Parts: sequence; C-alpha cells; structure tokens
Amino acid sequence: MLPEMAYLRWHLRWRANGWRNAQKIENRDLWGALLELVEKHDVTLVKVAGHSGHPLNDRADALARAAIPTV
Repeated sequence: MLPEMAYLRWHLRWRANGWRNAQKIENRDLWGALLELVEKHDVTLVKVAGHSGHPLNDRADALARAAIPTV
C-alpha cells in the first residue's frame, strides 16, 4: 500500500481532536475506514515520493485521474 504518508502520521492526533486539525479533516469517512483496516490487518506502509517514477505509485495516480470524471 502506498498512501500519502503525511496524512497517516497524523491520524492519532486527528482522532484525539475529534477528526479536526485547524480545519475539518476532508474525507474523514475514507480515512477512518482505511485506518480501521490497517489496524485489523498486517499492513506495511511505505513512503514513496510522488511522481518519482515508482510503478505502483504511477499506477495509483493513473487510476485516480481516470476516476475523476466519475465523481
């Protein structure tokens, strides 16, 4: 799994603050679902620089961009 690690580092503070930082956390439902699954399963999170040519990160970016018109 290659998520945006900056967000995942902050999840404990978000939860403690009622899912808020200076502003309301966007996509709280999605982050909550992701973190719930990460806690239940043996998951290794790997930080990958965005747009650095990493094949799986590039694939995730392509899928996200392709999904934009459907949202």
